Amino acid sequence: MTAVSEHQAGALPPIPLPGEQKCPFGPPPEYEDLRAGQPVIRVACPTGVDAWLVSRYADVRRVLGDPELFSNRAGVAAHILLGFGGGTDVPVSEGEFPRMDGAEHLRFRRHMAPEVSNIKRINQLRPLVQGIVDRQLDALAATAQPVDLYADFARPVTTAVIAELLDVPEADQPLFKRAAEALSAGGSSATDVAAALQPLFEYLYMTVVTRRAAPGEDVISRMIVRSDQTDQPFTDMELVTMAAALLIAGYDTTASLISHGVLALLEHPQELERLRADPSLAATATEELVRYLGVGGGLLREVTQDTEIAGQPVKAGDYVVVAVQSANRDTALYADGYRLDVGRASGAHLGFGHGPHQCVGQQLARLELTTVLATLPGRIPSLRLAVPFDEIRFKVNSSVLGPVAVPVAWDEILPAVESGA
Repeated sequence: MTAVSEHQAGALPPIPLPGEQKCPFGPPPEYEDLRAGQPVIRVACPTGVDAWLVSRYADVRRVLGDPELFSNRAGVAAHILLGFGGGTDVPVSEGEFPRMDGAEHLRFRRHMAPEVSNIKRINQLRPLVQGIVDRQLDALAATAQPVDLYADFARPVTTAVIAELLDVPEADQPLFKRAAEALSAGGSSATDVAAALQPLFEYLYMTVVTRRAAPGEDVISRMIVRSDQTDQPFTDMELVTMAAALLIAGYDTTASLISHGVLALLEHPQELERLRADPSLAATATEELVRYLGVGGGLLREVTQDTEIAGQPVKAGDYVVVAVQSANRDTALYADGYRLDVGRASGAHLGFGHGPHQCVGQQLARLELTTVLATLPGRIPSLRLAVPFDEIRFKVNSSVLGPVAVPVAWDEILPAVESGA
């Protein structure tokens, strides 16, 4: 019985939908039926939240683009993770800008975005990211096979990038590894998350105090200096919370996207070969993989006043989950959206969100993924899965989509100079 027919029979279908695990690179087939017949249905979420599930591109884009009607206060992943947000009755922590709306949210975004999304800043970071990718590939060449592309390549790359930006020594990086894993695990309670975050917050507090006394060129120092020139400078705790958000997001979200994207290319060898033959396709391939895969398991919003979505009345206080993966496969966006095409002209996909709350670090994520896609196929032309594809496990009840591990092997890793990287 499909989600649609279950709903018609009076049951409240759960999310993830039944076919979720059968579709490692996209939304399950139920979403095609929902988009065609019931684009807004009532569902039961893993954390006990009942919500309206929105599946069409136009409706998802509208919800994400209107924070006055659809607030972020509840926490974008509170429908999946017990320790993430928890509803508008849970106070917003000092500096917890993702749960803020309007001018309150903009105050934080306008100081953080220049450090991780401004095009000039991204261009300055290109040599850094390229160097990190090449060094990690060199390290793989000296590692016994098979290796886990996620744990042994993607995570070290993204961790090194964000740690460089915040000037966090390698010895201290396990602090945000533990915090990120606790935050993104479906079984973590609010107590588990708090226990993992406490040591990180203590560490970052001392870092903020030190950087305030003697600013450097790192992101924390630059945000301190910039905000001190305004009429509402950041408090130490606001800076701690912002830095923690950057570290945690930089640790896993982009790493999962990299490993998920490379896995998708390994399963679409003709597209991987196109990319290997023409590394200039890396930028369009990045946009296509973000569209094709999605970045998270749906985003939660709370309705602030009675309205309607696609003709379905929703009331103030109701929760809405926007299915970004489904929206990105809607034929209204691309008639052949089910197909992976690394040369596809970029469209208005919603993989990084939309509107004022779209991912603040999306340009940095683009830079990292584009650098990997332009480099890895040329340096490891024989890259292949070390296990049958059906042995790959995927994350469940997580705010971040992707494989748990990607065991790979190869014949040779070419030097950076030889590959032209």
